Amino acid sequence: MKKIVWLIGWVLLVACQGQLAASLSEEAESVRLILDTDLGPDYDDVGAMALMHALADSGQVEILAIVSSNADERVVPCMEVINGYFNRPEIPVGATKSPTAANLTTWHKEKWTDALPAHYPHPTIKTSDAPDAVAIYRQLLAQQPDSSVVICTVGFFTNLKELLHSPADAYSPLTGKELVARKVKRLVSMAGAFPEGKEFNVYCDVEASREVAAEWPTEILFSGFEIGDKVLTGKKLVSMSTAHSPVKEAYAMSFAEGDPDGRMSWDQTAVLVAIKGYAPYFEIERGRFQVLDEEGRNGWQPDVNGPHARLLFRMTPSQIAAVIEGYMMHLPQ
Repeated sequence: MKKIVWLIGWVLLVACQGQLAASLSEEAESVRLILDTDLGPDYDDVGAMALMHALADSGQVEILAIVSSNADERVVPCMEVINGYFNRPEIPVGATKSPTAANLTTWHKEKWTDALPAHYPHPTIKTSDAPDAVAIYRQLLAQQPDSSVVICTVGFFTNLKELLHSPADAYSPLTGKELVARKVKRLVSMAGAFPEGKEFNVYCDVEASREVAAEWPTEILFSGFEIGDKVLTGKKLVSMSTAHSPVKEAYAMSFAEGDPDGRMSWDQTAVLVAIKGYAPYFEIERGRFQVLDEEGRNGWQPDVNGPHARLLFRMTPSQIAAVIEGYMMHLPQ
């Protein structure tokens, strides 16, 4: 009888261990991520890329590609500087080829977008030399399992509109919208102001913002202006003793002209959620995001069955800032 009880207990233990191992394996599976950025008008993109690379070093994300929605010639070189610093120079990069794409540079007097490419190696001389972002999207999406890719956009919707409009090609017989519907799990976007307002990433390409909001075939999760606006990071980063860090240098140069209490973390909140999910940092409200006029003003209609969702604070902004800045201070492995 003791042997039978022992045997049953042993079988149950093995079964539980197997279930736990399977559960941990599912949790540990890397997020397949494509980052779409407008790096340059602001420097929170640099912090967002640092966070992304930190999570890649811990195996939580596989960075499939980084593309630019900003046509400024320094964007791709800066992206490659950061990728190289984190020992991932092989990450595919691309840039918008849209004739109507925004071409914006940093508004700071000391241009870190000039300093980083001048002081660190990067293979691409200027953004216009990079491959077409839409081709990068189509090639990589076609290679991935169905419903497996998370796209995180922290810039304009230009590339995503062009992707939806793209026809079948050598990479896939599917149209862009069909390819997205099959391969993309969700889109996470730093865009909009909630419950309504006018936000930079929306009004820089109003037509693209409107089309993506209306036509994107998967869930869109928005991290609005009011979220990152309250999450200030960078003060600890710039006080680090480490030398030769393009992340620290971009923040230090920009801090010298302002932001004594830290910089808003609009882009970091989106990347954090794209990789780690919104809990425990945020809650969500489902609804529908709409672009209301030609000036790029947006509205929000709550709807439990809506195709979109927006972030609401669960943790305090200072608690989230501590998490984000910890990742931003990560040093390359």
